[in-house]
Amino acid sequence: MRFFTAEWAEAARAAVDAGPTEQDRAGKLPAYWSWIDRARAGYTARWALGVRDSGEYLVLTWKDGHCTDGSIVRGPAVEAEYVLAADRDVWRSLREGADPGRVVMYRGLRLEQGDVLAFFRTIYFFVESLAVLARLPAAP
Repeated sequence: MRFFTAEWAEAARAAVDAGPTEQDRAGKLPAYWSWIDRARAGYTARWALGVRDSGEYLVLTWKDGHCTDGSIVRGPAVEAEYVLAADRDVWRSLREGADPGRVVMYRGLRLEQGDVLAFFRTIYFFVESLAVLARLPAAP
């Protein structure tokens, strides 16, 4: 499966909808996961996660806590509540195991469009979803 293709977008949707594995959950406190479960429960938004160099975006649509759609959009105009983008090298580092929280906090993956305060209210839910997404096997 190739990175930023329709097949990968559907795999990404299914993976983030399933959420972290039991092994992932075992590595952090139960209270952390309880917070994420509450943040996710009624979450409704659209994320556009892009490769800045190519203008490709993975668009993930969330409705009532479930990721209901995943697609690839190309071009500068992307409609989403939250548009984030990173250079291809940052995506590569995520897929090679870089800490997603650090990548977001140190602005490797930048929020380019959207309400900053609203986005960061659910940042750990986003980071854990990004971690799941980063582990998907994909050829460059």
